Amino acid sequence: MKTTDLNALYEAGRGKDRYQAPDFYGIDDLLSEEQILIRQSVRDWVKKDLSPIIEHYAQLSEFPRHIVSELGAVGAFGPQLPAEYGCGGMDYTTYGIIMQELERCDSGIRSTASVQGSLVMYPIYKFGSEEQRKKYLPKLASGEWLGCFGLTEPDHGSNPAGMTTHFSDQGDHYLLNGAKMWISNAPFADVAVVWAKNEEGVVHGLIVERGMEGFSTPETHNKWSLRASATGELVFQNVRVPKENLLPGVKGLKGPLTCLNSARYGIAWGALGAAMDCYDTAKRYAAERQQFGKPIGAFQLQQKKLSEMLTEITKAQLLVWRLGQLMDKGKATPAQISMAKRNNVEIALNVAREARQMLGGMGITGEFPIMRHMMNLESVVTYEGTHDIHLLILGMEITGENAFNG
Repeated sequence: MKTTDLNALYEAGRGKDRYQAPDFYGIDDLLSEEQILIRQSVRDWVKKDLSPIIEHYAQLSEFPRHIVSELGAVGAFGPQLPAEYGCGGMDYTTYGIIMQELERCDSGIRSTASVQGSLVMYPIYKFGSEEQRKKYLPKLASGEWLGCFGLTEPDHGSNPAGMTTHFSDQGDHYLLNGAKMWISNAPFADVAVVWAKNEEGVVHGLIVERGMEGFSTPETHNKWSLRASATGELVFQNVRVPKENLLPGVKGLKGPLTCLNSARYGIAWGALGAAMDCYDTAKRYAAERQQFGKPIGAFQLQQKKLSEMLTEITKAQLLVWRLGQLMDKGKATPAQISMAKRNNVEIALNVAREARQMLGGMGITGEFPIMRHMMNLESVVTYEGTHDIHLLILGMEITGENAFNG
């Protein structure tokens, strides 16, 4: 898109984002002054530079690539990782707050940041060598490079242990073959953290760089969801991967699953942001829309909808705030993270659907964000652990019985 066209979008959209976050239980009192300042900084950027253009890009089903460096500038990439690698050095609660502010505008943009921070940068930091950290993390943190995470395959989604992508030792390099599917950021990624099996069937992480011969990233088209986010495949045809690109600090599925826990945590905060935006939109509309001689907010059924939305949002706010405390202390369990991801995406979907009804026909138009949130959340409820898989993770924690094969 030409700069002049972007300027026109910014000019047309300036001041239209009137979002005010609901905080019925005074949860802001539980946040530090620094956390509130960081949140305001990200919120200001979203209102000024993202809200005016997001509907345009969603309608085009195009990713606004120019915002990658801007996301880096506001600290959205790996904010929970150490500052010595160019990252934010912040706590997990602050990371969650940032994801909430991004998804308040659009789930696809939050996905871009989640993948970069939790699924690319985190495994390089957690399981990589010091040389790998110094090479990749600063450029990923700044947005100079964009990354993606290769786990899901065409025939293996909820069962990653069945992956068929594999690599073999060729003496001075590894030879990688296979394919990954439904990969956020893939079409434009400079770096991919790919999980594959060696000759013994053991899962390892490999850093694959764009430009390596045999590596391609075809884009996925015709999406009705996450339309402002880039999705694609990762295809490996005899890709020569240098041996120094193997992540040395982990083997087995513990590697990718640990990364997914960090990303799922961010989703729990993010999906809540989408719910808050839908609620705020519906509340404002209910005060302004007149029917039968009075605002529709004066009618009992509309008050019921708003009351139930606010109740569920408040419960979800408390849930992720407490989970953030547990993450900061290193005490959060995978089951606790699954509960928050599953619950908060579900309430976000319900809030979006109720808000859409309150807006009537206007709720399906691009004049309001609700239908876009609804479509986005249909992906969020599925990726990084489906709604049902998270139910079974929690069920196994409760009963001690593994029902995944039942």
